[in-house]
Amino acid sequence: MFKILLLGLLIMIDTHANKLEHEDSPYLQQHAHNPVHWYPWGDEAFLKAKKEDKLIFLSIGYSTCHWCHVMEKESFENKSVAKILNQNFIAIKVDREEYPHIDRHYQDIYALMNRRGGGWPLTIVMTPERRVFFSATYMPADDQYGRAGLKGMLKVLHDAYHDRRQEVVKSAASIEAAMQRMDDDKESQEVKTDLSIAENFVKEVAQSYDSKNSGIGTAPKFPHASTLDTLLDIYRINGSQKAQQMAYESLLAMSRGGIYDQIEGGFYRYSTDERWMIPHFEKMLYTNAELISAYANAYALSKEERFKRVIAQTVHNIHERFYHDGLYYSASDADSDGEEGKYFVFDYKDALKSLKAGGFSDERAKRVLDYLGIFAEGNFEDNQSNPYLTSKEVPKDLDKALGILRQNRAAKKYPFIDYKVQTSWNALYISALLKAGKMVDKSYHKEALHALDSLLSHLYIDGTLYHQIIVGKKPKVAAYLEDYAFLIDALIAGYEVSFDADYLKVAQKLLDEGVRGFYKEGRWYMSDDAFKAKAAFYDASYRSAMAIMIENIFKIALLSDNIKLYHFGLKSLQSKLAALKQSPSHYPTGMKVLLESLSAPIVLKSSVENLQANRERIDQITYPFVLLKPSSDRHFLACKIDRCFAVDESLEEVIKKIEKE
Repeated sequence: MFKILLLGLLIMIDTHANKLEHEDSPYLQQHAHNPVHWYPWGDEAFLKAKKEDKLIFLSIGYSTCHWCHVMEKESFENKSVAKILNQNFIAIKVDREEYPHIDRHYQDIYALMNRRGGGWPLTIVMTPERRVFFSATYMPADDQYGRAGLKGMLKVLHDAYHDRRQEVVKSAASIEAAMQRMDDDKESQEVKTDLSIAENFVKEVAQSYDSKNSGIGTAPKFPHASTLDTLLDIYRINGSQKAQQMAYESLLAMSRGGIYDQIEGGFYRYSTDERWMIPHFEKMLYTNAELISAYANAYALSKEERFKRVIAQTVHNIHERFYHDGLYYSASDADSDGEEGKYFVFDYKDALKSLKAGGFSDERAKRVLDYLGIFAEGNFEDNQSNPYLTSKEVPKDLDKALGILRQNRAAKKYPFIDYKVQTSWNALYISALLKAGKMVDKSYHKEALHALDSLLSHLYIDGTLYHQIIVGKKPKVAAYLEDYAFLIDALIAGYEVSFDADYLKVAQKLLDEGVRGFYKEGRWYMSDDAFKAKAAFYDASYRSAMAIMIENIFKIALLSDNIKLYHFGLKSLQSKLAALKQSPSHYPTGMKVLLESLSAPIVLKSSVENLQANRERIDQITYPFVLLKPSSDRHFLACKIDRCFAVDESLEEVIKKIEKE
């Protein structure tokens, strides 16, 4: 009997478990039972590569990445591929959400080598000394789809290193030199600029604007939320009608398109087509955070009810799917039961049947489906329909119909949710809620402030800020620049809403720590560890942490009357002006910070009672760079870093002077 039990246990043991088995990352756990002998990023893998003189095969992805799943199934579960990797390479897996600085460094190398942006999965091959000489993204096991197969490429790279090593080393050295030159050229130039750069930003965005379908760029088409938000702030500053038009049209088109979940709310990561019709069905916390900010800005200016509805539905969806113990999970997958979009799309007959069973007549049900773009021929695979809004009249009973269609979906399995809680993305979302509370509906403030307190409680422990936490486990990864930058931004926003001085004190403390940890030898770095990845000023998947950190410096300097700190912010910004002036649309957050410095941030001071009593009017100030600070003054004061330029008992008189200034 004992022998039978022992045999059963041995059968149950998965002999494919690799070095990822004990990692916390959900993404690494997904690969823990591949036949590939994966290592996590660390000294064990690097020392083994040098000792055995093997190339390093680095694969970077994240848990809700569709093409990462495809490459895993086709290549990393393929025993032939695994055999090649295990014999000739040291294979390393990295979760880009756990180590964003490592991902950013290799994405920059990929962009340099391939003259285009990368993505995930990212495939990097390096010498044992970690010098890159090959980069790619998704690779099938064999040649197909017009792509080189991984099996053949691995053999070519292995042979090149062992047979023509000097060529490989020379190629790697040239890549390193090119990266250094590119960065030094941008850093070394000093330029002067003025507010006319806003016009150049608008013109450059207009060159890539899709006037037919709205939005920026072509397929695959991303929301570019930070660009739209900056366009709206430019409109606030100089009244640019073109900036306003592009932002409004894009936000309206997305809200009506398939990139927006018309049934449950919330935005998918991007559209696979130019018409915003078929999305890549991942939902990312950061995508929704940045879009909530943009829609709040647009609603405050336009009072467009569609924008307000989108914000409400998105906040509800994020709370329903991502909220846990006062904080928010990071993302949900595109796939359900191994099929992309399966949960989100509808079969026409099935949807019609559900509506009729829910009390709709045949005519009313068809009218609803027609409005939601759910047709018999479909717009997705196998005649399935991804909902979008047609131009037809809104059915009166739409909300009831949406409830029935949500129940229809509930019969299917919801996609995998990555249960990491990240400081940076949570802070982004909290800031978005606070902005929506200011510009749209004050009820959002309660959840935002509760989440801010929870974030500090769970991830700022005994004076140490952490990057992320896996629910049920202790945090391990120290915070990065993005965690500091986005959390400080959220704390300042929380202070302005609540006037709780503790938020400002923590923000000042974190700013001091952040400058010490990430600003070294005149440069900003993404981390304070051995991997020296320079911080990016451009916006990538989400807004630039470096740009936000510089903005935080301006804000803290203004709130604490610290001119020295303010000039440090100007110095940091100056080092990036050459790049910004050359290609302004690549740096939307940086552009916003530059405009803030050129037109000068303003602090509005008065007693707490005055500020609270006039909150609604204060929130309507058009000028986008106004901070609030309680004081002992009975009057209202408007001040810049070096002077107060307006003092009056009348708030309206002070606002007039702010707008004029």
